[in-house]
Amino acid sequence: MTDQSTVAVGRRAARAILIDDLGRLVLIKRTKPGQAPYWTAPGGGVEDTDDSVEAALYRELAEELGAKATDASQVFLFSSPSDAGVAVQHFFVALLASLDESARGGPEFSDPSRGGYELDRVDLRGDDLVAIDLKPTALKEFILANREALLVEAGAVA
Repeated sequence: MTDQSTVAVGRRAARAILIDDLGRLVLIKRTKPGQAPYWTAPGGGVEDTDDSVEAALYRELAEELGAKATDASQVFLFSSPSDAGVAVQHFFVALLASLDESARGGPEFSDPSRGGYELDRVDLRGDDLVAIDLKPTALKEFILANREALLVEAGAVA
């Protein structure tokens, strides 16, 4: 007999493995008082008003980076326990089409107590990614193991 219990999904997020035309990974460097800096993929929570997880991704990229991306395709799924069940992050690989940092907005930028959200680019072809603390660790491992395929999938210059 199998366990038929269901797991509640507490939070869903859409995040980008966002690659620019030079083959660099576009990340957010997070700085918080009293903590070592870490990097994260741009994106955020899926809202009830989003038509899909992919729509949430494009909305979040516009808010967090002032960015537009093209041809997003989901390539990785990560889940972790949360107070409300399980948190699920959908990761899409996409090519950066445009970026206007002056168009960034949202609570991340209006509340200084949340710390810094600095845009950073990391070359996928070298060892730069190895040296940074990209969270979640499983994402970093996935990108390192699949970087050539991600560059091809995003349509970045080889």
